[in-house]
Amino acid sequence: MTALTGSRAFGILALRLVTGWVFLFAGLQKVLPAEPFSAAAFLMSGTAGTAEGAAEGTIVNPTNAFWVDLANNPQLLEIFNFLVPFGQIAIGAALILGLATRFAAVMGFLMMAGFTIAAWDFAHGFINQTVLLGTAALVLGVIRAGEVYGIDAIVDEQPIVKRTPVLRYVLG
Repeated sequence: MTALTGSRAFGILALRLVTGWVFLFAGLQKVLPAEPFSAAAFLMSGTAGTAEGAAEGTIVNPTNAFWVDLANNPQLLEIFNFLVPFGQIAIGAALILGLATRFAAVMGFLMMAGFTIAAWDFAHGFINQTVLLGTAALVLGVIRAGEVYGIDAIVDEQPIVKRTPVLRYVLG
């Protein structure tokens, strides 16, 4: 990628930093309080979904039973309780640093897609905050945002990365 400067580079950097901060902050909010994070309450009661015209209390999410079953499985719930905050912190830090940006962007997109399906919150239309955040993360990966004032720009120049196409693809 050609080195960008000026307002384009600043725009890419700003989007990368803000998107990274949203992920990082969400993860930190889950690990810093004295009370340990648990997704159980959300999975039990926040996955019924919403849809325009649906009566309150109606389960409109076709995946609701899956999430409720997950909440009732202690072993899977513990894995989920670790992966969500860890993933948010790792994605956020990687985006902020511009390190392995493509991988972090894809993981951020997949996490937000999972949250979108779990919440099924479409009463006000298809575009909500998880769709927007997932799209922003994906765009950052597509445009190789880590090469703009990020560590990926340095790592991309290393001989092993130049010789290993898969590494070059993950970075950026």
